Amino acid sequence: MAEMTKMPEILPNTSSRRPRPKRVLFVAFPEVGLLDLTGAQTVFWAATKAMEARGLAGYERCTASLEGGPIRSAEGLVLHTDALAGVRASSVDTLIVPGSPYMAQVLDHAALLVKWLRRAAGKTRRTASVCSGAFLLAAAGLLDHKRATTHWLMFDMMGQRFPSVQIDRDAIFVQQGAVWTSAGVTAGIDLAMALVETDCGHEVAMEVARELVVYLKRPGGQSQFSGMLQAQAEDSAAMFDELNLWIAGNLQRPNLGVEQLAEQARMSPRNFARVYKQKTGRTPAKAVELFRLEAAKRLLQDSTRNVDQIAMQCGFGAEERMRVTFQRHLGVAPRDYRRRFAARII
Repeated sequence: MAEMTKMPEILPNTSSRRPRPKRVLFVAFPEVGLLDLTGAQTVFWAATKAMEARGLAGYERCTASLEGGPIRSAEGLVLHTDALAGVRASSVDTLIVPGSPYMAQVLDHAALLVKWLRRAAGKTRRTASVCSGAFLLAAAGLLDHKRATTHWLMFDMMGQRFPSVQIDRDAIFVQQGAVWTSAGVTAGIDLAMALVETDCGHEVAMEVARELVVYLKRPGGQSQFSGMLQAQAEDSAAMFDELNLWIAGNLQRPNLGVEQLAEQARMSPRNFARVYKQKTGRTPAKAVELFRLEAAKRLLQDSTRNVDQIAMQCGFGAEERMRVTFQRHLGVAPRDYRRRFAARII
């Protein structure tokens, strides 16, 4: 994305009064995910430092829960929170709802919080969720017929509970008008970086990125997570664990088609193709492509082999085919990926 040319929304005030900071309210609840909450908070803290150094207003950060007082996170850390009843929603610029690894249980006891979110969201400039916090926004009706994302392990749960939500399965974060949603856990940092850049401009956002040693814009999407991890995510796919390990160990073979894989799995090609997709959620061809991609990423990060050699070793055959695969899944070319992620200078 090109650098923004419009003026940032947090501007120096030409009057004698110092401009007021924008209020960011983080909503906490029992079993809240700690990094969901603190990752985004740290971005706004760093942005505030950068803005104040320029004589500009940054962000006032507040964490509140329904009743206030101590809230225990999913990881066991106790957080001090204000009471939401004491927060005037119209004074909030950005409302951020973290997620929880126990969101199914959280939702069972979230009626009052959902009611508060439904009322408050209409009075703030924008509302955002981190990870499974999207479920609370969905329960409040804020994602009806909107594109949104959440943690990849919870896509099916979101579809079952809130079928009107249009799930983007690859986005790191999604903006739909005044509502933003982000993917799993650390994607809350990506979301907060995007909000800071929108408010404060590219220069401040880059300063924050440098201080926190994060990307201003992370390359690729949720498809960056491990292909083998994807393949093992469902218990129903366990019958193909041995085959998937065999694929990962034989990627240099140029032709890993349905016939070859079916023979390895001791099934007929037609039955294999049907059952594999049913159990894993992807075709055999797509699985092989993801395994090749995963292997190539590791070699680009950790080896000194040139790109042509890696393409051959991973079964792409030619660099161009590997480049097309990287662009489709990650949005970057292999050589760019190596420059960004290599463990050492190669």
